[in-house]
Amino acid sequence: MCGICGVIFFDSERQLPRHTLKQMCDTIVHRGPDDEGYYIQGAVGLGMRRLSIIDLNTGSQPIRNEDGQIWIVFNGEIYNYRELRQDLEKKGHRFYTRSDTESIVHAYEEYGDACPAKLNGMFGFAIWDNYHQRLFLARDRLGIKPLYYYLDNEKFAFGSEIKSILQLENLHKSIDFDALNNYLTFEYIPSPRTIFNEIKKLPPGHTLILQQQQIRIQKYWDVQFEVQPEQKDHHAATLRELLQDSVRLRLVSDVPLGAFLSGGIDSSSIVGLMAQLMDRPVKTFSIGFEDSSYNELDYARIVAKKFNTEHTEFIIKPNAVELVEKLITHLDEPFGDFSIFPTYLVSKMAREHVTVALSGDGGDELFAGYDTYLANRLASYYQKLPRILRVNFVEPIVDAIPPTSKKKGSINMLKRFVEGAKYDPNLHHVRWMIFLSEVDRQNLLNPQITAVLTPGETYRFIEHYFSQADIPDTLNRQEFVDVKTYLVDDILVKVDRMSMATSLETRVPFLDHRLVEYSFAIPSCLKLRRFQTKYILKKAMGDLLPPQILKRGKQGFSIPIKNWIRQELRPMLLDVLSYEKLKRQGIFNADYVHRLINEHLQGVENHSHRLWALMVFELWDERYAN
Repeated sequence: MCGICGVIFFDSERQLPRHTLKQMCDTIVHRGPDDEGYYIQGAVGLGMRRLSIIDLNTGSQPIRNEDGQIWIVFNGEIYNYRELRQDLEKKGHRFYTRSDTESIVHAYEEYGDACPAKLNGMFGFAIWDNYHQRLFLARDRLGIKPLYYYLDNEKFAFGSEIKSILQLENLHKSIDFDALNNYLTFEYIPSPRTIFNEIKKLPPGHTLILQQQQIRIQKYWDVQFEVQPEQKDHHAATLRELLQDSVRLRLVSDVPLGAFLSGGIDSSSIVGLMAQLMDRPVKTFSIGFEDSSYNELDYARIVAKKFNTEHTEFIIKPNAVELVEKLITHLDEPFGDFSIFPTYLVSKMAREHVTVALSGDGGDELFAGYDTYLANRLASYYQKLPRILRVNFVEPIVDAIPPTSKKKGSINMLKRFVEGAKYDPNLHHVRWMIFLSEVDRQNLLNPQITAVLTPGETYRFIEHYFSQADIPDTLNRQEFVDVKTYLVDDILVKVDRMSMATSLETRVPFLDHRLVEYSFAIPSCLKLRRFQTKYILKKAMGDLLPPQILKRGKQGFSIPIKNWIRQELRPMLLDVLSYEKLKRQGIFNADYVHRLINEHLQGVENHSHRLWALMVFELWDERYAN
């Protein structure tokens, strides 16, 4: 696992200074504290920071081919590199390391631009091909590892994180207000956008070729929709086999390895399979909260006891003020997901014992684990009520009920359901993942900002992916949208940034591309059966997991941020969103923001999502925008 970066100046007579590349690398030292490496030839430079996981002695990067004309910097892990190496050696390629990185170089020599399709793993890499004077970038199929790029008339630059690119001189940067609108609405910025107009994300499953100052982006992988017949036992057995093999591949490591354990079915399944495959106890890590409605430690303990793991847990105390400043520095663009806090803290705890941790991320998107899927099913019944009854009776009554301090609870869930049901049904389950309505947007943003927003752009990326998944199976369409949007630009961003902030590598067995492809062949009736989520996954793990885990509902990896904002974070809230500061900045309507603040502090409404998103943006703006 590493952080990578690079620059190519289009003036071939220009010499790239080593200190420029080093400065880019120094900003991502947390991604690779063990080693650094550079390749510089004239106007071309590649750099990397290494976290040593495989081939500790000879795996330093950049790595070359036999004659030194092709060089690579690589972030990630290739799990099938041994088999790939054997095939390449039979074709005459000569290796000088035992690393997975070198297998990519020779795969590029052998297969050219098709080489990413040969890889099973998580990756973002850059290859400089001196023969053809071209740069080849690739990102893994699901977007587990990040890769950003920048292009102007003078240069092309790339990096694992935006902050690396921002180190360059003469960089053009301006806020993309459509991206800001997406962020305020969904709490993340969808690919290929970033908060900067000039910097883009390479989409998952894509490659980028830079040659003669022109870039060409190509897709090399996507989900195929070939839903198979409803054969419950067959699907459960195949799913179990694929997940077990995925876990087996992700146990390859030359450093200590463990797993996150929340007590949910996803992480519990990973831990259970690890326990079967490993010849030593699994090291597991869990966190909890003093607020009992947010605490899942009892379930994690059940799993730890069942599989006799070496279990470590930590209770989060509300010292959020100390964490906010630190975590914002690892978010190069605004990101509103509250669960950065527990993700960072469990990663920090795990890093004291291991260098690699397996997680259960991806299971919710593949097997209908989110409450939003249930809400969309319930909405089909709710919409049968006469509209006059919904608008004039149900909505006013529910809106008037004050929220509670609990994580979920019947009142909070009812309020969230009614709020989401007001949106266009064509948005399906995404209605319950929206945190800013059109009315709120008009009130929140100043007129000069709303005037530059592209009409109809707010939900366009969601509509785009729904149109791509042109199949009658509605649930599989919804899951496809989540895999392409929420998973890659929220969940995986959160896990990557917060784990790498502690120099911990995180592996995600559910996102082995073979398992992902198979999940979309499973009929939706075996994923959401009536109102039971993850039915087929529970069937596949029925003989492995304790019944308490199989029967429990989805909780989510969240924190009591709504309570923290009223208490520990209140001084920061009032400072960061001060009336004078907002008026001076000119993006947001200061009167409306302070109405939200007052309603939240008084307990009349729960505006935690909107207020936290605004706080993060303002803190980001202070660090990166100017």
